[in-house]
Amino acid sequence: MKNKSYIGISFIILVFGILVVPKIVERIQNGSVTSADRLDKVQIGNVEDTSLVKIGPCPKFELISQDNASVSNATFKGKVFVLEFFFTSCPTICPKMNQSMLGIEKQFFGNPNFGIASISIDPVTDSPKVLKEHAEALGVKSSNWYFLTGDKDYIFNLANKGFNLYAGENSKVSGGFEHSGLFALIDKNGIIRCRRDQFGNPILYYDGLEAKGVKDIQEDIKKLLKE
Repeated sequence: MKNKSYIGISFIILVFGILVVPKIVERIQNGSVTSADRLDKVQIGNVEDTSLVKIGPCPKFELISQDNASVSNATFKGKVFVLEFFFTSCPTICPKMNQSMLGIEKQFFGNPNFGIASISIDPVTDSPKVLKEHAEALGVKSSNWYFLTGDKDYIFNLANKGFNLYAGENSKVSGGFEHSGLFALIDKNGIIRCRRDQFGNPILYYDGLEAKGVKDIQEDIKKLLKE
């Protein structure tokens, strides 16, 4: 009886090998193995979703511009805007960030529904007068690009706790300050928005130091302007 059982099992395995295995091999060779009914329904994250994620409301702020005018969230009501933290005497990443932001300004120059907020983390040095001179030296043309200053503790709190974008003093680094090179994107309703990475996770902020980050934020600004 045992020998007959073994023979039966062997026969079933043989038939399976003859009928099924060649089809599996063919599907692998054709690259269609992942289109099986069960696998076809599996997605890692939400990689195909190109809509922009809503992170949360932009923190409230009120600061002074290069023209000695008060600028707050209300200034950008109904506008899409990009926000950064920088300082005018920065010898490291800020010049690159400046050039990236100039490219963004040029892309959307003349659009009344777009603006930029550049907030100094060295407000003791960066008075409205200094910020005005900095904007002129950069060749800024947009009337909707605001260079902002105010109380240092207020600005550090806004950066680190409000936006969770690191900014701090460090006497050991060139320039005396440290900060991220990231840009925040805010929509017309005052909500921080972003795209997803290749795994479907929100990127939160855009890299202002790399060409890809600038290209990505320009594409997403266009999307938000159409909303």
